[in-house]
Amino acid sequence: MEKAYKTMTASGAIGIVVGVIMVVTGVAAGILSIVSGARLLKNRNVITF
Repeated sequence: MEKAYKTMTASGAIGIVVGVIMVVTGVAAGILSIVSGARLLKNRNVITF
């Protein structure tokens, strides 16, 4: 019974860590996307066709 309890505790902790990592990665990707889009809009007058 104690082995199952330890396994469940480890699984729960790993799940929380993975969730936090995913949130941080998602926020970072969103910020990079916004910055990149802003730079494109800022420099759109420089491009000539």
